[in-house]
Amino acid sequence: MVGIGGEYTPDFVGSKNSKFVPIPIFAIRRAGSIDQFRGPRDSASIALLDVGNFRAGPAFKYVSSRKSDKYSELTGLGDVKAAYEVGGFVEYYPVDWLRLRSELRQGFGGHTGTVADVSADVIVPLIQRLTISAGPRFTWKSTNATAPYFGVDAAQALASGLPTYNARGGAHSVGFGSQISYRINPQWEVHAYVEYEKLLGDAADSPLVKLRGSSNQTTVGLGASYSFDFRIR
Repeated sequence: MVGIGGEYTPDFVGSKNSKFVPIPIFAIRRAGSIDQFRGPRDSASIALLDVGNFRAGPAFKYVSSRKSDKYSELTGLGDVKAAYEVGGFVEYYPVDWLRLRSELRQGFGGHTGTVADVSADVIVPLIQRLTISAGPRFTWKSTNATAPYFGVDAAQALASGLPTYNARGGAHSVGFGSQISYRINPQWEVHAYVEYEKLLGDAADSPLVKLRGSSNQTTVGLGASYSFDFRIR
């Protein structure tokens, strides 16, 4: 499955302003298996294990770079390079209308920390081909995944005017998301969604967030995807 979407999302994590960005959509599943629910927060993934109500496999997420010269709030804080998070996911349906998903990813590049995402979605078909879903989200990040974005060292404090701050890892955010999707035909699907997260812990207490941003982060998005078969010989 491949597709493209667009999000109206915070300028950077912790920002009080938002921007529009394009979002790629990608997933692979075994031929003949049931097309499973996909959430907007899901990383790009491949289900190598797909047995009954359980799926698992590798997952990948790209985190764009943060340029200090693009936003006045970041002046003096320096750039953070793009990060590549590689790991895996597990997904389970205790009943047909409830999906539980967890991802664990290791970062490379802009951050070298560990990120864990946990979500649950109640999935309700409204009419034929039209489905609505909603549920809670939780994210945990290690210190190495938190500090590059929320910490302020002595040099950065002098250049930015913000107080020094040693950001450590832990519970990063809690939130809630909802999605509505419509399957036009077996190949094409369109969807719209809203995701809200509340920053927690050291991320929320960072002077960048407290003095220049917001701990309330909302993303609104639209997307379309196309599914097709291919054979590996």
